[in-house]
Order: sequence, then C-alpha cells, then structure tokens
Amino acid sequence: MAENAGKWPAMTIEEAHAFLTSPGTPFEMETVEIRGVPIRTYKNTPRSLRAIFDLGRAFGDREFIVYEDERLTFENHYRAATAFGRVLQDKYGVKKGDRVALIMRNFPEWSIAFWGIAAIGGVVVPLNAWGTGPELEYGISDSGSKVVIVDHERLDRLRPHLKALGLNGLVAVRTPDAELGVAEAFETLVGKASDYAKLPADPLPDPGLDPEDDATIFYTSGTTGKPKGALGTQRNICTNLTNALLGGARAFMRRGEMPPAPDPNAPQRVTLLSVPLFHATGCHSILVGTYASGGKLVIIHKWNPEQALELIERERVTSFGGVPAMVWQVLESPDFATRDTSSVESIGYGGAPSAPDLVARIKKQFPKCHPSNGYGLTETSAITTQNLAEDYVAKPDSAGVAVPVVDLKVVDEKGNELPRGQVGELWIRGPNVVKGYWNKPEATAAAITEGGWFHSGDLVRMDEEGFVYILDRAKDMLIRGGENIYCVEVEDALYAHPAVMDAAVVAIPHKVLGEEVGAIVQVAPGKQVTEEELRAHVGKLLAAFKVPIKIEIRHEPLPRNPNGKILKTVLREDMKKYEGYRAA
Repeated sequence: MAENAGKWPAMTIEEAHAFLTSPGTPFEMETVEIRGVPIRTYKNTPRSLRAIFDLGRAFGDREFIVYEDERLTFENHYRAATAFGRVLQDKYGVKKGDRVALIMRNFPEWSIAFWGIAAIGGVVVPLNAWGTGPELEYGISDSGSKVVIVDHERLDRLRPHLKALGLNGLVAVRTPDAELGVAEAFETLVGKASDYAKLPADPLPDPGLDPEDDATIFYTSGTTGKPKGALGTQRNICTNLTNALLGGARAFMRRGEMPPAPDPNAPQRVTLLSVPLFHATGCHSILVGTYASGGKLVIIHKWNPEQALELIERERVTSFGGVPAMVWQVLESPDFATRDTSSVESIGYGGAPSAPDLVARIKKQFPKCHPSNGYGLTETSAITTQNLAEDYVAKPDSAGVAVPVVDLKVVDEKGNELPRGQVGELWIRGPNVVKGYWNKPEATAAAITEGGWFHSGDLVRMDEEGFVYILDRAKDMLIRGGENIYCVEVEDALYAHPAVMDAAVVAIPHKVLGEEVGAIVQVAPGKQVTEEELRAHVGKLLAAFKVPIKIEIRHEPLPRNPNGKILKTVLREDMKKYEGYRAA
C-alpha cells in the first residue's frame, strides 16, 4: 500500500501482524499445546467468559442494552445475570460443565441468561429459535441440557415434548402467568427489570475455569442428517474477542498510523444487533465484543430496514451490519434519504458472499464509514479472516487474510496443499477451532484431521498476499457438462446490475449436461428489469456457459435462515420445475 502522512510507510500484512503480536504488546503470541498440537495463541486473552463478565462490571451505570423502550445498564445487567446464576446453582443444581439450553428471540434476557450460565461455569447451548418442537427437543436431548430457558413462543412449541425431556428446570421469559404451566417465570426468579438495581451486588463463587474448559455448544445446520453440536471452549470464544480487536489495530498499521490508545472518555460505541444471538456472529462477535468493550447494544425486535434506519438515527448507532443482503436493504430503503445516518462509522458483514459493488455503495452513502467483511464458521468460533478498511476497498471480492493465530491452507481432493492461486478446499487450524462435535466422535474425526486441521468444505483460492476468495461450498458447486461453475462468480455478475438487490444461483437438473445454471433475483424497490436484460448483462461479464438459462425475478425477499444465509435447498426445489427448459 502507498505511503501517507503517517509516521512510517504503510506496512504489509505480515509486517503489521509481526509488529502487533511482538513480545510485550497486548496481542503478544505464545505457542501452547492444544489436544496434542502446538498452536499459536494470544498470551493476554482472557482465560474465560467469567473473566470477561467480571471485567464488564467496571462500566457501571453506562447503558448496555436498549430494546424498544427498555434500557439496561452494565451494573444492573451484572446484578441480574449474577442473580440468575445463583438460581441455576441453588434451585436447579447446575454445576461447572452442565449444559443449559437457551431458546428465545433477541431479548435482553438472552444476554442475562448467557452471562449467568457462563459465570458459574455452565455450558451455554443456544438453540435456533426458529426450530420446530421436535427440532428443539432433539437439541435439548442431544446436548443433555438440565435446564431450559425459553420465551413464550418457544414454550408453546416445547409443551408436547416436556414429559420426554425430564428437565431439572424450565424457565420462561415474557410469558403471561396463566400460560406458564410447569415453567417458572424468569421475572419471579430474578425480578422485574425495574428492580434489578435492588439485587445483591456480591459476585458469584469462582468456578475455576481453564481456557480448554467447555463453554458453548452451537448446533450447525447440516444439509443431511441431524444437526451437530459444535463444542466450543473458553479459549475459542475469548480468542474471537482478541481477533476482533487486533483487526481494527491492523487497519491503522496498514495505513502507517499508530492505533490510538484506549480512551475511557471516548464516546460510547453503539452497535445495532440485526442477527440472532443464537449464532456465533451474534453471540461471539457482537454480544461478547460489545460487553467487553463497554459498548451499547441496540436490539431490533425483527429485522426491517426502515426500523433499522429509525434506530440508527434515534440511538446514534456507530456500527451495524449482518449479512450483505441486510446492508443492501438499508442502502436501497426509500427511507434512507430522510434519516440521519451520520453517526455510522463502520459496517461489517459476513456469513454469506458479498458483491464487490457493495463496497462502493457503502462508501458513497456512508462517506466516513469503514466497511469490513470477514469469513468464519460455527466450528471456527466466528472470525477466521478479516478484510478491513482500505484493504477491503482495494480487494472488495475477498474475505480477507487470516488472523495471526490462524493457519490456512488450500488443498486438493487428496489433502495435498495447492500453490497460491489454485482453487481447492480451505483447511483451518488455530485456537479458534472447536474441540469437535458433541457426542459424535466419527463426525469429529472426519472434520478435524491430523495436526488439528478443520476441513471447511468451502472452495477458495488464495492470492500471493494471503487474501482468501470464497468461491463456493464444495458440495454446492455446479458442474455443467464437466465444467466447474462457482455460484458466487455468477451471483457477483448479477449483483453488478443496478436493479438487483439480492441473488442466488442454483442448479437446474439436465439429463445430458447434469446441471444447468439457474438464478433467482430480488429486484430493488422502484427498479425494473427483465430476464433478457439480466442474461445479456451476465453474458457481457462471463463466459456463455456460465450465463443462467433461467432467471426468476421476484420482488419479495429470498428465503433465508435465521443467520441470514439464503436457503438454497428451498430454491433448488423451486427451480426443479425448469428441468428441460431452454432459454429463448
């Protein structure tokens, strides 16, 4: 990168990482043995969630959570979480290592329960709030959770399954007394939010947690079979916090500037929470990161770009994001021009491919904003690569470079490492990789092989600087007559058209070629485009065999899971009706 007016020439990635992680720095690294493998770790990372929980109390009367008209300070949140931890211990017999399931939408009580469980050394099992009754029963039973915390809607789904589960305790949040049944009201056990300040201030007993102790079980949404519980450690989740902090510092070093020292009097960072807390991004990166840094978390009841803009203006939000589609919806909202968005300084997203055009649009509509993108999985405890600030503007189609404690390699089908620039599966090793899958030794052995390498299942290429380009899921890649077609490449071409807000490329079965390229797009509000125009547009950017033979145009959002990823399994079923179709 070019020199600027900073104190030194801008650094390469390697130079910035070496400087930031050198001995004596906050990000100093050391090598420790984890499950028999020497792994680089951050020497100064907190040892456990309990350590982070105790440190967060120092922010006192500063606001921590805003939900609609409710406001919760750090001190009152600490007292409520501590009170709930005592309930778990004294009433329900929860001990260090016991699993507690957490199933609700993004309410303030989600955070209170999470930190209460973590503070006593319990293992938090956040289950997908969109799950059906049988799916939730499976997650509770498979994890062996002793206690379950639910909201009103999840309680109704679980009622037919409660007898089979045989729980020690069932706690319901925001549920009318008349509908509790066998559940006990959170408000009865802990108190109403207005009374949190009256709760005891004494800390909980120290559970004696080590970095390799279990912390979380997040269930992955597999395409076949039952979901698998990714068993995360204290080190996994705490490492993610340090990775996030280092990324921001690296952006300064890349510009040739010294990262600013922490300023306790600086304005509070305000983050709009737009993704579920029951996924790694929402929990590890946003909840834990906001709590540890003394930020404010603004919870939106249900994602809506117009309400998001209202909250950005009202709460002076400094950071928001989610998946790329959410950012597009804000940028394209008819309310955008009427709202004051000048407080926004950063927009970050991941969890799904993003079109290179998105960076330019962000810089145009948020001139002082630093956009960022990243890559990670449930099994890597969120952050694995980061693409930030000027690097992202320079390489908008990349998911960034690995954080310093993570090793990456791109391999062929036999596991042989490939030269830079070639396409293969991404393997990942580091202190962020989970122990394995709960009670599934065979699945663990298949996913994490000798040397601690986790097989991501993602097809990527890596350039000479180490920037990773996500091309597709290995199992989702289209093969048309023997030619590999990476869905992301075609989706990027569609995104480049100004009328396209969202796009998904899926296979259309073909009896001779095997698969043909199909696409579904959502048109931006107020825009019009025909299928013929889109096919011609893609044809100018890509080879003819990559042009979709059918593009279905929609005006409603594409189906997504709770983490914002497009449900291509649903769309593949939709597109089967075009088997045998020929484009005009």
